[in-house]
Amino acid sequence: MSAPPGPVRRGAPAPSSRSHRRATGRLLAAGLLTAVAAVGVLPDLLFRTDRYSPFVQLVAFRPYLLGGEMLFTAVAVLVTLRRVLAWPFAAGLALVALVGAGLVVPRTITDPLLPGGRSLSVLSFNTYRGEADVGALAELIHSQRPDLVSLPEAGAAYRDRLAPLVKPLGYRLYTSTPLGSPDVSGVTALVAAGLGDVDVRVGDTRFRYLEVTGGGLGALHFVAFHAVAPTPGAVPQWRADLSGLARWCAGPAPAVIAGDFNATLDHSVLRSAIAGCGDAAAQRGKGLAATWPTWAPPWLGTQIDHVLGTDGIAAETFAVHDIPGSDHRAIRTMLRVPG
Repeated sequence: MSAPPGPVRRGAPAPSSRSHRRATGRLLAAGLLTAVAAVGVLPDLLFRTDRYSPFVQLVAFRPYLLGGEMLFTAVAVLVTLRRVLAWPFAAGLALVALVGAGLVVPRTITDPLLPGGRSLSVLSFNTYRGEADVGALAELIHSQRPDLVSLPEAGAAYRDRLAPLVKPLGYRLYTSTPLGSPDVSGVTALVAAGLGDVDVRVGDTRFRYLEVTGGGLGALHFVAFHAVAPTPGAVPQWRADLSGLARWCAGPAPAVIAGDFNATLDHSVLRSAIAGCGDAAAQRGKGLAATWPTWAPPWLGTQIDHVLGTDGIAAETFAVHDIPGSDHRAIRTMLRVPG
């Protein structure tokens, strides 16, 4: 007689099964790490989540977040050289870095200049609730002699302090708010005498923009603009303010819009609204020049002040200037406009 069979013993999983589970685990972990990196660096490409807090604030600093992400990518690549099985982590991070670089790097490349047209000099400066040094601003205006100036957060009170210093140069000053209103809610525009008699319209938004037409501007519209800051409670208003830019960028008339947009070119809301416009800083390869905040070193700030021009208008120069008393830097550009 043969002996009865003994109890069946389960052996350890086959090596191929263990390897498969480990490979699956690595891929899942790498996918999770890639997703986290993408949410931090590319929220505008992930269902436009940059339209909401905290991503609306986070994406404004994408160039610096991208720099950190690239550092992690380099570390992951070095690890992969020693441990080939770590390649999914390096590949995922590298993909995020490449996409992010594709969005940021073009702003550092100078566009070719357009021939023809006439020159138009524009200066824009947020006076920070009317607390910026009036004398220093007047000196900058005196030295640069811009044709048009946009001054967000400058109401009637700031205008009246600035007027005696620039009227002798031939400038006329227009303000969106009446005397007695706080400077922070106003926008002031300066128009050089050489542009002749112009028409000025006060627009109805949170900060009541100014639209200058006629005179030496010809068909061109100049807009002194200010969007509300995207603090958590004001993000819907911020989106509404920026969406209004389409009326000029997609409009039938040539236009230049200058001011504090409280948004960078990394915000999908701004990019969508200004389709049809070019950014003066980006055209001159200075799309990463920091305009805010002035308490941080220039390499750490972000560019939320812009001069935009519709198709056919291009920047010849772009420069940033510090003026005491404001958390913004002034921006100055020489444009080439049709005609």
